[in-house]
Amino acid sequence: MPTSTTNADKNFEHRAATVQRVREATGVLTNVALRRLDEELPWYRDLPAEDRSYVGLVAQSGITSFVTWFADPSATPSGVGEMFSAAPRELTQSISLQQALQLVRLMVDVVETQADQIAAPGAEREVREAVLRYSREVAFSAAEVYARAAELRGAWDARLEALVVDALVRGDGDDAVRSRVSALGWSGRGQTLVVVGTTTTTLDELRTADLRRAARRAAGDALVGIHGDRVVLVLGGEGDLVASATSLLPRFGPGPVVIGALVPSVADASRSASAALAGLAAAPAWPQAPRPVLADDLLPERVLIGDAAARATLVEQAYKPLAGAGGSVLETLSAYLGTGRSLEAAARQLYVHPNTVRYRLRKVTEVTGWDPLDARESFVLQVALALGALG
Repeated sequence: MPTSTTNADKNFEHRAATVQRVREATGVLTNVALRRLDEELPWYRDLPAEDRSYVGLVAQSGITSFVTWFADPSATPSGVGEMFSAAPRELTQSISLQQALQLVRLMVDVVETQADQIAAPGAEREVREAVLRYSREVAFSAAEVYARAAELRGAWDARLEALVVDALVRGDGDDAVRSRVSALGWSGRGQTLVVVGTTTTTLDELRTADLRRAARRAAGDALVGIHGDRVVLVLGGEGDLVASATSLLPRFGPGPVVIGALVPSVADASRSASAALAGLAAAPAWPQAPRPVLADDLLPERVLIGDAAARATLVEQAYKPLAGAGGSVLETLSAYLGTGRSLEAAARQLYVHPNTVRYRLRKVTEVTGWDPLDARESFVLQVALALGALG
């Protein structure tokens, strides 16, 4: 029994001596760690001076936390949360999780390589095992810190994204919107368009995130806005954006899905959004409309609900070119439409041969892009003529 007590006393004294030596080596370990940071980690050297100083504080805090825990290994190891308390939260945006783990590995290696010098004779293995256990806990804590930071950034990004889409729907396209879109990672390459449709169920955060991922796979850039039962997608990229929008059709609920006009950049997306939303409101007036349907294919219906942009488009793209074409093209189209779309009846009214009417109608197609011999497109032209006459 006395021998056992003596051995316990010796072990306690040996442990206390090792703890004291580890404490005294804190400065040495910190200096070695900071030197190796600069020598071995290129990303550390590339950081701004302020961020480098914060990383140095994190490294110093990590070593200090290890020394404190080593004195009482029965306690739970202090994690990265405590280490990062010396630096601002924004540091998680300056260095990645992978880089943070490289920092942890470097600190572990520093303590391991210095174990022979800082441990009491015979305690080298104890120090090495302790630092390995500590580093494991720290690595898990690092993942938690970055997961929380990512969650906070995700929540902030979702709110910012909602503000941007709301602004575009309202018709804003100022510098504030452009800077917010840049903050969301919008690359700005290629053109932009807006797609709107409905959803049968409320999209929660998970479903919205899934839709956002699908939209970004379909197009280079994507923003998602949920307005009640309406879904607003802003797509951007260098590929075929109409095809990208069409591929997302299963993501919408039943009912019309309208694709706005292509615009040069996200700064002009409010024009595409306005056309798409007007098209969604007007789509019930054309039950046979394809799905999805282009907003520009709904110009007559948009005119009926008072869309001034659609009215101006029809006048500019149909009526004015016909009025300026000469050769009785406008008169012939008016006669054709006014006689029930009959070539013979129009020819009798104009005192010309039916082939002359047919020739002039082909000129209508060349001038406007709309074919008066097609039932739907002749309706578009008829509305354009009415608007021109009223104007």
